[in-house]
Amino acid sequence: MDPLKSIGSTDHARRALSVLDEFKNFALKGNVVDLAVGVIIGAAFAKIVDSLVKHILMPFLGILVPGEQGYLGWKIAVGAKEIPYGLFLGEIVNFIIIALVLYLFIVKFLGFMMKAKQSAPPVPSKEEVLLAEIRDLLKAQRA
Repeated sequence: MDPLKSIGSTDHARRALSVLDEFKNFALKGNVVDLAVGVIIGAAFAKIVDSLVKHILMPFLGILVPGEQGYLGWKIAVGAKEIPYGLFLGEIVNFIIIALVLYLFIVKFLGFMMKAKQSAPPVPSKEEVLLAEIRDLLKAQRA
């Protein structure tokens, strides 16, 4: 008996094709494409918010708080090293704005849309109406 034939090389080929088919089914589903579009739009939105924070909000805050370079100049000196906490504060503001917008969109807007869909009861089909009539007739005969 040949040991190479007992390994079942066609089994490996079938498994590889099965995995490839599973991946193809997964990758070509509409949900994956929608997710990819969402990620791309989210990245573009993050860049816009980042620009808003870095070029408008934080410089405006730098005008209100004295300093030579605005928030970019906010640093703590520890020995010979400087810790630029102003940049960190800018990133925190950036995160808060993105989190706020996501909260408003996901919780408030989509929640409102879901409630609107749920408030209208579905119209029963002809079969459901007929079954309800039969149920009511059977109840009336028992009583």
